[in-house]
Amino acid sequence: MARVTVEDCILQVPNRFELVMLAAQRARAISRGDELTIDRDNDKNPVVALREIADQTIDLAEVEQDIVKSLLRAPEPEPVEEEVIDLIATDENIFGVMDVNEAEANEAGMSVEDMSAEDLESAIAAELGGRR
Repeated sequence: MARVTVEDCILQVPNRFELVMLAAQRARAISRGDELTIDRDNDKNPVVALREIADQTIDLAEVEQDIVKSLLRAPEPEPVEEEVIDLIATDENIFGVMDVNEAEANEAGMSVEDMSAEDLESAIAAELGGRR
């Protein structure tokens, strides 16, 4: 076939939009390395695909299945249960590196929760001063 026309292919695939989808998928398959069923005659892949459709040398059902496979998405991964982190200021997460000595606070008869802002600041300063 020297020249392929849409009319040649419409006899095989009546819907023009479906014809375009099938020819495009077949052209992609040819570019991936699938064997040709006709001589190339120096034609590009889309023209070869249309010629194959017009000459009925390919199975259109297989091309349709190839389209479906290409449109399928990979299954989404299972959601990982995330641990919820409580961001209330504690001795572990205050300023990111804090470790208030609760034993010293307990000796004074106070818990970390009972300490005033000034007591916490002095404990922080003492802790940071000791780490430097």
